[in-house]
Amino acid sequence: MASDLKLGLNLGYWGIGPAGQDAVEVVQAAERAGFESVWAAESYGSDVVSVLAWLAPQTETIKLGGAILQVPARPPAAAAMAGATIDKLSGGRFLFGFGPSGPQVSEGWYGVPYAKPWGRTREYIEVVREIVAREGPVEHDGEHYKLPLPGGEGKALKLNFHPERNRIPVFVGAIGRKSVEMAAEIGDGWIPIFFSVDAFQETWGEHLEAGFAKGGRQRSDLEVSPSLQVAIDGDQEAAKSVVKAGLVLYFGGMGSRKTNFYVDLAHRFGFGEVADEVQSLYQDGDRAGAFEAMPDEIVEATSLVGSEAEVAERVERFREAGIDRLIVSPVHVERDQQLHTLDRLASMAGVGTPA
Repeated sequence: MASDLKLGLNLGYWGIGPAGQDAVEVVQAAERAGFESVWAAESYGSDVVSVLAWLAPQTETIKLGGAILQVPARPPAAAAMAGATIDKLSGGRFLFGFGPSGPQVSEGWYGVPYAKPWGRTREYIEVVREIVAREGPVEHDGEHYKLPLPGGEGKALKLNFHPERNRIPVFVGAIGRKSVEMAAEIGDGWIPIFFSVDAFQETWGEHLEAGFAKGGRQRSDLEVSPSLQVAIDGDQEAAKSVVKAGLVLYFGGMGSRKTNFYVDLAHRFGFGEVADEVQSLYQDGDRAGAFEAMPDEIVEATSLVGSEAEVAERVERFREAGIDRLIVSPVHVERDQQLHTLDRLASMAGVGTPA
């Protein structure tokens, strides 16, 4: 029998998604509706840590997740300190979410080489877990991180307060074959973006199974938590346009012609020609043409935009596929439509009743 879905609210980037008091009102409404978690993102603007720390005292039960904390943004010790602090302040509600970002942001914004991004991420998670576990002074001799640095005056140190929990769940934001395998091997959760439930097993099944085998784990050890845009009822054409605009940016602007993980993924679940055309038009400066090249079918495959009946049918497909959590970004700009969407989705997922 299919189980109920957990729901997460994705605030996205500060100022692009809800911000200020608007964000608080939406998060509190999601909490009342039965949403289990709220997630904040970072790229080269607002940061995850500040937003979640700000939300902690303004919420009571909802978990506070990073989707994602970028590995090149801070040393693993800084991430561990921030996570353990927010977890303490919130009474054990923090969730780590890590990923390496991409070469343009890593090297262009943070000044951190992008070589071996997933080896670095694996090791980063190891160090964070060692620090939060607080079993003793941290000594780590890896390829990417050495604590303490050899040949200097550094000494092995231990987190100087007792954390709320000695193991805080770690989610991994990944969409590549090897990175998803790593998430299945070591992660407590996996956050894929640009996700098609109908292509879930075909696209990811073998890589998840390979990771479980490497880690001596099983499917129940990993919370599969795709990030999706959602709009129930309201102006559907406007909502679809928002989704298309986001996909245009992912295909055209989130990488180079040589390296674009989203275009690669589109090829894997049947939209390769669309992604190639959109990328080419966008990078040639024709953004309007790129938008026009985006068909409704890709919106339907990768989002929850539709009437209540249409979205309910798609939510059931996620439940039947064994997905653990949907992390959703409301698309509508009108507050009443956002709240309607959250309320109806909570009812569909079985986590709350309409207000």
